[in-house]
Amino acid sequence: MARAARDIRLENRTNRLKLETGKRYYVAITEGLSLVYRRTGKDFGVWSVRIKGAMGGDRMVRIGPADDFQDADGETVLTFPQAQEKARALSKETKAVGPEIGKLPTVAEAAAHYLAWFKEHRKSYRETEATVNAHILPTLGSHLVTELTSKMIRQWQERIATQPARKRSSKLSTKPAFRDKAATGEEKRARKSTANRILTVLKAILNKAFQDGMVSDDTAWRRVKPFENADEPVTRFLTEAESTRLVNACAPDFRPLVKAALFTGCRYGELTRLLTKDVNLDTGLIYISPEAKSGKGRHIPLHPEGLDFFKTCILGKTGKDHVFLRSDGAPWGKNHHVRLLKAACAQAKIEPEIGFHELRHTYASTLAQMGVDLLTISK
Repeated sequence: MARAARDIRLENRTNRLKLETGKRYYVAITEGLSLVYRRTGKDFGVWSVRIKGAMGGDRMVRIGPADDFQDADGETVLTFPQAQEKARALSKETKAVGPEIGKLPTVAEAAAHYLAWFKEHRKSYRETEATVNAHILPTLGSHLVTELTSKMIRQWQERIATQPARKRSSKLSTKPAFRDKAATGEEKRARKSTANRILTVLKAILNKAFQDGMVSDDTAWRRVKPFENADEPVTRFLTEAESTRLVNACAPDFRPLVKAALFTGCRYGELTRLLTKDVNLDTGLIYISPEAKSGKGRHIPLHPEGLDFFKTCILGKTGKDHVFLRSDGAPWGKNHHVRLLKAACAQAKIEPEIGFHELRHTYASTLAQMGVDLLTISK
């Protein structure tokens, strides 16, 4: 550990509380690096660091409150020596990112760096970008990555978990719309699960910045853990009677998609991408392409009723035609099914209403009731 600088004015809270409010007091730590103390109008002190650039120009960065009225914890409230250590760490961050003085990345800059990489190497770019824009940048975007503390991230995580869920809105809408605040145990669990997923995105952004040398310490976010017991929803599946009512209540062009999900357990995106050439009537197998969520292709066997259904669906179509199309002949797009399924649930009196994924659970439940072993179902 580097030797601490000495300054009788700043070394203890008794002396600091005698200093003039609003005035900055500097103590040099190393060449080009100073620790700064200032009493605020609220009568407590704040530590900052001044980093002097080799090419001219300084940058002042706030690093946290002093232990004037609270006991220090080494993270959010700092003693004089702890503030010096944090100042030294910030100086290393500056050197790590190159000659641009004070060019410490903000969360927004780290997010842009991560998304540029993500677009080239991962799927679901639009969903990830939307998550960043909706939940990360508005609250954390302007902060330097080095300013983040575990407490700050936990408070952000808690806010997401307790605020109402956003509604889907049109691209023309200027303000986000929100659902009612979570009231039931399941709704609160779902909000915590959402907060966990968003935390995963934030950590991925910050870890990428750390791995690429933009910052040199990942302690702050590594200490933040996801909510426990939040990612296991109550498994919901339909009875045979409910399945029949739901299918009958669906709009004519949407009904084949619902039936296909009940016959195959496929996800909505897998069914909307399904081409005629992927349905093999001779072997009774459907091929799900590697574009699926798992990144691996797989074959799904059809029982006789399902095989007859798919024969009807591909009748008169060529190999590259989509098996399922909307009533206007256009392919199904993302979220086109949401309102249709909601309306069908209401008409069929399915309570609570289900999402498309519950049709997948229903398929798995049906196989289990037929005596199929769990390993085969999972595959």
